[in-house]
Amino acid sequence: MNISYSWLKKYIDFDMSPEEVGKVLTSIGLEVGGVEEYESVKGGLRGLVIGKVLTCREHTNSDHLHVTTIDLGPEISPEPLQIVCGAPNIAAGQTVVVATEGTTLYSGDESFKIKKSKIRGEESRGMVCSEVEIGLGTNHDGIMVLPDDLPAGMPAAEYFNISSDAIIEVDITPNRVDATSHYGVARDLYAYLKSRGIETALRYPEGAVTPTDEEPISVTLESPEACHRYSGIVIKGVKVEPSPKWLRQALESIGQKPINNVVDITNFVLHEIGQPLHAFDLGKVKGGIHVRLAREGETLTTLDGIERKLSDRDLVICDDQTPLCLAGVMGGIDSGVSGDTVDLFLESATFHPTFVRKSARRHALNSDSSFRFERGLDPAATIKAIHRAASLITEIAGGEVVSRIYDIYPEHLGPYEVSLSFDKINSLIGIEIPEDKVRAILSALDIKVAKEEAGVMSLEVPRYRYDVTRDVDVIEDILRIYGYNEIPLTHKLSSTISPAGLSDISLRLQQTISEQLVGAGFYEILNNSLSKESYYTEETAQAKAVRLLNPLSGDLSTMRQTLLFGGLESIAFNLNRKAVGVRMFEFGTCYERVDEAVKTPLKGFKETYRLGVWMTGDKTQGNWSEASRTVSPFELKAVMYNILSRIGLSPAELQYEPADNDPYIATGEVISLRGGAEVIRWGVVDTKWAKQADIDCPVYFAEFDWAEIMNRIVRRKVTISPVAKFPSVKRDFALLIDKAVPFVEIERVAYKTEKKLLKSVTLFDVYEDPKHLPEGKKSYAVSFELQDAEKTLSEGMIEKTMARLFDALHKELGAELR
Repeated sequence: MNISYSWLKKYIDFDMSPEEVGKVLTSIGLEVGGVEEYESVKGGLRGLVIGKVLTCREHTNSDHLHVTTIDLGPEISPEPLQIVCGAPNIAAGQTVVVATEGTTLYSGDESFKIKKSKIRGEESRGMVCSEVEIGLGTNHDGIMVLPDDLPAGMPAAEYFNISSDAIIEVDITPNRVDATSHYGVARDLYAYLKSRGIETALRYPEGAVTPTDEEPISVTLESPEACHRYSGIVIKGVKVEPSPKWLRQALESIGQKPINNVVDITNFVLHEIGQPLHAFDLGKVKGGIHVRLAREGETLTTLDGIERKLSDRDLVICDDQTPLCLAGVMGGIDSGVSGDTVDLFLESATFHPTFVRKSARRHALNSDSSFRFERGLDPAATIKAIHRAASLITEIAGGEVVSRIYDIYPEHLGPYEVSLSFDKINSLIGIEIPEDKVRAILSALDIKVAKEEAGVMSLEVPRYRYDVTRDVDVIEDILRIYGYNEIPLTHKLSSTISPAGLSDISLRLQQTISEQLVGAGFYEILNNSLSKESYYTEETAQAKAVRLLNPLSGDLSTMRQTLLFGGLESIAFNLNRKAVGVRMFEFGTCYERVDEAVKTPLKGFKETYRLGVWMTGDKTQGNWSEASRTVSPFELKAVMYNILSRIGLSPAELQYEPADNDPYIATGEVISLRGGAEVIRWGVVDTKWAKQADIDCPVYFAEFDWAEIMNRIVRRKVTISPVAKFPSVKRDFALLIDKAVPFVEIERVAYKTEKKLLKSVTLFDVYEDPKHLPEGKKSYAVSFELQDAEKTLSEGMIEKTMARLFDALHKELGAELR
């Protein structure tokens, strides 16, 4: 969500830069993704000033150029500057806009800098501008001529009222719907400042109208289970036209497209105080306004031009004949405000989150309104929003209020009542926060202490805080305002996200591997267990999918079956921010449906604890002497083997096969425990999934079944062997073998054949020239390392062992010596 710095300052007094505001918001739980500069005109007209043309003569070497002297004021230049101009309408005595030396002018995506130059022999020290050259219009027939009363040297940005702003990008978590507006963010900032004794003031947006006693139309609420409160007002005699400049710029600064003055005001109030509004063209309403569930067979063409078949679970706003609006989601095209609109019915309501969420999902619609309604809004805001919006409409679009404020509120919803003790606050946070400090924070958060007795407070939490309904929620709010950084560390920092200090061997091994990966340049990530259902389109994955009954959104509707996609999203996020080489790992749980006959803690469902490892991008950046090197799959394989080695699994205990028909891995391998279950799937991610995540480079991924690996090794006794006293020897084979046989099969046969003396098997060359090899064959150059812990190997023992190895390779794999 975009928050305008200048807009924010209308509601709260503070003395901080945009960057400082961003740091404060992040510290209190409103994470700021960045701060960007906004200018209503690109460049902000910096370097452009008002000038007075003193003289103007024709250029001696041109039939269309003029040589002028222009006064730019003493602060810009003590003496008038000579400027050559090609505009046909320039003349002495004019007041003009001048781009001074060093000024950058923009034309679309291109720019150029004004420099001192000679034009056909005459010196020119600036440029007299037309409106198109400075981004203020489309007329390029001549220069802009301004009123004569403007002083020389006045900044052009000041005259044209060019606004610049800083836009703070806030990543709102799903539970903080109260912060989805400028006033909501100001309210949190106020709590931070006030709790620290910093003088400030919080101002609610002004605006009020005087309703009448008239009821020009009837308004009914037929489905109170789907609408907590429905309010509205009638305004007649408005003139729909483009919004004034300040309103357009306010919306444009936060990425909203201006439409017309009435619609822009409803959007402005939405982003100002967080309450969605909708304006109906009263001339298109047949009869009264009715809030009800749709009837089977009814249709509605929404503002996006799509005709939608309604369900009897869709809440709609109707007139006497037909649906006008999908409540809380999107308006209808036939009742919306247009240039011909004269009379309005302005709606402000609190729809039930579940109904809005399900309608939005059912019709695949997402809007700023539905985003807020489906998370829960405060019914108390409906009347305030009507006053604010109606006052702006009558001020900007004209017209007058001709009705009472319709307000149907069947069941009044008061504040949440929460009981909280100081002992629990201190116990849960881990330090003792002074009671006066706690009270100050609660007051700043608009949480009222209704009663306090024996260290226990009875609190009244505002209804707009849908996420604060329990004592632990209040404690979390106290802590975020008090400051997480104010809590001293009581344990040694761990390099893993997992809990520290646990005695379970599997978690200690997880800590060990985390430290190993961090030391190798990997970053640990922690992704949401909720995922998109679109990731699991393959038939088997669909059958295994664990779906949520009431998801927050379509993107969080299914429990993840693999760690892969969360990592891809994290990779894309980092690559988009110019990360060069991305290395990540994650420990996490995956979920799937299983046959109910399978014995699991929760019947019909299975949880698997896994480790995911990702590598992509450049391994090294290029320089003058060396080109960039990209990550290869063999580097991921080395990381895998280092992990297995560190936890005590040797290659001899594993078996390998290609990862055929894997829905996520294009080319890869499945590694299983010998005589046991699969423990690793790894390889290059299918480009289908990489492209879906907007990643255009190969991604290498390995997923370990951590629980299965732990089952194998957790009960092992650790044995320590001294460094070998006797030397090892190496012998090589050049093996002629079928192309279909992978190297892992050679490893498998070798380790199975010689368990005592064989220490390692290494592939050091592959030869596949069809001109020099039989058809369908390749040559592997393989090195075998032999060592006896008790004696030096004799040549006879070496030859005997190598012969036994070759016989086994020949028998099982058809290998021949070249």
